[in-house]
Amino acid sequence: MSSARRPQLLALKLAALVREHGDATLVKGEFGPGAALMAGDDAWVLLDADPARGLGPALAWSTRRQARRVHVLAESATGILARRAECFAPTSTLGPIAVGHIDGRAVLPAIAEPLAESCDPPPEHLALLPVIVDGGATPIVEHGVLTGEVAGLEVCRATTDLVDGVTRLEVGIGAHDREAFQLLHGDRPTREALADVVAAVAPYRRPDSPPHPLNRIARARALRAQLIDAPEIIGATGVRAVPPPARRPNVRDEWPCVAIADIDGRLVTVVCSSGVDLDVVPFACDARAATGVAECLVVMRGRDALPIQHELVAALLDPVRIVALADRATAPSS
Repeated sequence: MSSARRPQLLALKLAALVREHGDATLVKGEFGPGAALMAGDDAWVLLDADPARGLGPALAWSTRRQARRVHVLAESATGILARRAECFAPTSTLGPIAVGHIDGRAVLPAIAEPLAESCDPPPEHLALLPVIVDGGATPIVEHGVLTGEVAGLEVCRATTDLVDGVTRLEVGIGAHDREAFQLLHGDRPTREALADVVAAVAPYRRPDSPPHPLNRIARARALRAQLIDAPEIIGATGVRAVPPPARRPNVRDEWPCVAIADIDGRLVTVVCSSGVDLDVVPFACDARAATGVAECLVVMRGRDALPIQHELVAALLDPVRIVALADRATAPSS
């Protein structure tokens, strides 16, 4: 199906689903991640691309049209959407948020699913921790995966070969880079190979580095790494990395990351975001549920902060505070 044809088909599909729920006049709107329309005072949004991260964009679209009720529909990830929708007050300006699971031509009420439980890497992977440290990278454990980062950029990962069962530390940025590195430099000692990669990457991950492909990816994690090194930026005495509420899909996908900070003797969940992320507020709700620390800050560069994010915060049952840092004080910019 052509990219130009799909939005038209999604709009037709949404209109057909909405007509099953009433006879109000439908007013179609533009919505990049899927399709959206107004039916009277109700906003109806169909999520197509990456539905798990679509609640924020759907609420932003609805807010701009002053909807009194919001209906969010998707064919997948509706359990995640329903869980995050419960964090918004039904009496807010958004009104009630209903999440529907599309099953053929029917729309079923979505059931909120619990957060996935985090797990530890296998012992044989954890045994590689000293190699990561000796190579100059920072060990990071998230959802059972051990990696090594340089200012937030993954440069190695502990893996177990599915064929021969051998555990090794693969060096490289992303799966394809690790595979290529293994083919070209597989005979080099891992510590030496990792140290060379760390030395090559580190100059481009500093906050004052000039634009470069290596500082255009994992920018949220670069921001977290900077807060760990300089917690005073957010008025904290210490910041430590913790796993996100869900596994990051890809090294090169921009994805919020999570930390816990000590601010004035209180523990605070910190969500670091980069780029214009309309879904960061719902993500932050999941993040503080995962950490168990209710007070929450969303930290981003000033250029990435939008009024709509503050409007979504105002609709939450439990507050989240957005901290927009001066651009020069944050992670590498593109």
